[in-house]
Amino acid sequence: MCLIVFAWQVVPGVPLIAAANRDEFYAREAAPAGPWPDHPRIFAGRDLKAGGSWMGVTQGEGSPSRFAAITNIRAPQDHKDDAPSRGHLVADFLAGDMSPQAYVDRIRDGAAAYNGFNLVVGDRDSLVWYSNKGESDPRNGEPLAPGIYGLSNALLDSPWPKVLKTKAQFASLLCLGAPDDAYFEMLSDTTRAPDMRLPETGVPLEVERMLSAVRIESAAYGTRSSTVVKLYTDTPAVLHEMQIQ
Repeated sequence: MCLIVFAWQVVPGVPLIAAANRDEFYAREAAPAGPWPDHPRIFAGRDLKAGGSWMGVTQGEGSPSRFAAITNIRAPQDHKDDAPSRGHLVADFLAGDMSPQAYVDRIRDGAAAYNGFNLVVGDRDSLVWYSNKGESDPRNGEPLAPGIYGLSNALLDSPWPKVLKTKAQFASLLCLGAPDDAYFEMLSDTTRAPDMRLPETGVPLEVERMLSAVRIESAAYGTRSSTVVKLYTDTPAVLHEMQIQ
């Protein structure tokens, strides 16, 4: 994923509501969200190149639903060609039974091997954000307090234009009790941010402009899918995905 906004313990009976866009090269093959043949409780999209995922939930009776999502941190100067796939961090959490905190504690020692990432893992009782680039943030690797959060390709709640805009719209939709269609409409905004508000992440200005939209469009790279997730207190999680490319 490259944009996620989520509400944690804000709406009674729905501990987690998330809305997200997945941005990727069009040439990278992926399967749409659905049950995984090798892990039937996992309901998620799947990267067919490396086998991991960018966002998913677990469904079914007998154990609480789990949620996991990941975004890359944009730092081209630090990129490692031989790094393991970050999508396995999502898949491994969903396939296991460790608590969110225990899982994050387990992966810390090996996290430096990956290219930069933001990982959000949770269940109905706890939600943890962890980044291998987030040492300076006291929230890093700890259970999050109730609230509304946003992630793109920098650390949690970094004030990028599309994060600020989408968090505000998301909060309004929550207050209105809006249907899922309204969240998908929010995620379809192709407006680019003005140059004066663009972050500087080490890519050319024209690329920075293209990447500033909530929904990215370009010849080879862009928003491939939009997703709305709801984790309920007493019933299985739901994940609705809209395929774009």
